[in-house]
Amino acid sequence: MTTAQIIDGKAFAAGLRERIKTAVPAFVEQANRAPGLAVVLVGDDPASQVYVASKHKATIAAGMESFEHRLPADTSQADIMALVEQLNADESVDGILVQLPLPDGIDEKAVVMAIDPDKDVDGLHVINAGRLANGEEALTPCTPLGSLMLLKDTLGDLTGLNAVVVGRSILVGKPMAQLLLSENCTVTMAHSRTRDLPEVVRRADIVVAAVGRAEMVKGDWLKDGAVVIDVGINRLAPEPGKQKGRLVGDVATAEALDHVRAITPVPGGVGPMTIAVLLRNTLVAASLRAGYAKPKGL
Repeated sequence: MTTAQIIDGKAFAAGLRERIKTAVPAFVEQANRAPGLAVVLVGDDPASQVYVASKHKATIAAGMESFEHRLPADTSQADIMALVEQLNADESVDGILVQLPLPDGIDEKAVVMAIDPDKDVDGLHVINAGRLANGEEALTPCTPLGSLMLLKDTLGDLTGLNAVVVGRSILVGKPMAQLLLSENCTVTMAHSRTRDLPEVVRRADIVVAAVGRAEMVKGDWLKDGAVVIDVGINRLAPEPGKQKGRLVGDVATAEALDHVRAITPVPGGVGPMTIAVLLRNTLVAASLRAGYAKPKGL
């Protein structure tokens, strides 16, 4: 039995946000303005409203400008696209984030593709995906980049390690695999239809679980000494007498603790990294757009 390290994403994210806050004044001094993040929220989805409020608060705390655009649920595709074009042309805006999901009837892909790739702080534009695949400077989706930061903080150099990414979404799985390749890992992309998935996972020194199925990855799937990044967040059915079910990841954590060297908890692992990396991407986007060097340590 190993004594597994619980990777404290909350503490790492707090440190990253502090580094960003410290780096912002240098940009302000050079550019004579603060970096700006614009967030577009269409409709009144409760979870999205919470996320947008958190992003606004964190942006202000980092010394950046926060531009919120809240549109009613019946806003037309044309009006959303027109707003994106307006933000593309606005020199005070360095990052644009359209909060997903969008209401039914709106073509999400078309909206994301309309964002200037150099302001695409969510990293979802195909141009940024292509830059990442080519090993070029790219704005990268926040969750995989945050996951990589936690891995490097835990393991140091990742060169030569076997990594398995379970899940193939464009938001996490695919960019995660590219990031691990860029760190000289040997990467296997697996998913719910992979043959003999437990055996594939067992070969991995690093496991990133991002498949969206509660506790799918069992403890005996994991190699002794592996490091696990659990990206999943799933709410179980409530127990008798309780209104809400527990939040769990894609890994059966209690079982995993007997095998792994380190693992991110759910909640408190990868989740806190997302907004911190969004702020990082905004500052990086602002610096690159202005022709300045990317801030060190970010």
